[in-house]
Amino acid sequence: MNARSNRSSTAVFADAGLSLSEKQIPRYSLPRSGVMLSSSGPQTISIKPRSPFARRISPSSRRFFLPCRRDMHPRASVQTGDDVNESLFNKDNGDAIEMKRPVKVTSPAFTSKESPTLPRPLTASDLSISVTGSRLRVAYQGLPGAYSESAAAKAYPDCEPVPCELFETAFDAVERWLVDRAVLPIENSLGGSIHRNYDLLLRYNLHIVGEVKYAVRHCLLANHGVKIQDLKRVLSHPQALAQCEHTLTKLGVVREAVDDTAGAAKFVATKKLQDAGAVASSLAAEIYGLNILARDIHDDADNVTRFLMLAREPIIPRIDRQFKTSIVFSFDEGPGMLFKALAVFAMRDINLTKIESRPQRQRPMRLSVDGSNGSPKYFDYLFYVDFEASMASQNAQNALRHLEEFATFLRVLGSYPMDVSQ
Repeated sequence: MNARSNRSSTAVFADAGLSLSEKQIPRYSLPRSGVMLSSSGPQTISIKPRSPFARRISPSSRRFFLPCRRDMHPRASVQTGDDVNESLFNKDNGDAIEMKRPVKVTSPAFTSKESPTLPRPLTASDLSISVTGSRLRVAYQGLPGAYSESAAAKAYPDCEPVPCELFETAFDAVERWLVDRAVLPIENSLGGSIHRNYDLLLRYNLHIVGEVKYAVRHCLLANHGVKIQDLKRVLSHPQALAQCEHTLTKLGVVREAVDDTAGAAKFVATKKLQDAGAVASSLAAEIYGLNILARDIHDDADNVTRFLMLAREPIIPRIDRQFKTSIVFSFDEGPGMLFKALAVFAMRDINLTKIESRPQRQRPMRLSVDGSNGSPKYFDYLFYVDFEASMASQNAQNALRHLEEFATFLRVLGSYPMDVSQ
């Protein structure tokens, strides 16, 4: 990608004085003593469309930047006014500080035709509409009653949850200022990684500002008056059905896969099915007026989903609490290259909590010039890594500086407080 610079007049961070070349590492400056803000009064943000871009790193650069990329689609310009709250910062994730710009826009009504009291999931056609509200608006994928909604409420207890039809819709909603945050699943202790969201983290220009772990508790739901022995089929998300394999096998029911757990509950309720149930949350039972036939029907009690909290702006990393940092990188193929990449963390006693590989979509296959058949092909991978360290620590900065010496691509997705809850 072509190199472009994007200077913001809203905030200037102090220089950390460390070196790391800019191979698409987004800017995320390390302050020595807080944040300096040049502001003469209340400010209004206007948003203009903008093409996506990425920044390249000059090998001769002697300054290290953490990710502070600006909006990929919207471009914010600052205007002085007297009708907008002057505060540009808020507390998020404990003591971590995050930049927040107030937006002055109008509000449409996102309500469901089938149930006027429930919010309608955002679709791609809604992304051109502006919204406002006094509470923090948090996007999640699925219908009301989905586990993602409960995770969003755990991450932001006083938020206004905004359902979205697709994962992409939630990412778009944050970038286009329709919502303030998104809470999306990234991995499950039983089902593994959600690969789609790994790909979207690279595609979109958002920052990870936190994580939340949510214990999934599946319930068997049906309409009132329906007994468990009346069930002939059970609907739910494929992963939820797989996680309740033993229970459903004992019942001898036919399993039918749908898009999400809350959608299954809604379908059973709206169709008033007398021979079908749904595997979903107790919240979905409450929302759609279903009876809970059985609780905790999952096969493994340790069923936990890890969600990422996404925002347009990064938080300022700290060293006075436990932080985690997420990066993505690639390198030229060669013997021991992955070992060399991971060694930069091991030699500094930095613990890796996650490593995930994904094929590069723009260059999924690469030709080899030294193969016996002339030019054999092999996959070209991106590596996503989470490690337990804050980018405010020099140890983590030195590790990435070392990795940058041989990485062909490196980007910090976020440095954020760890969820240490059990």
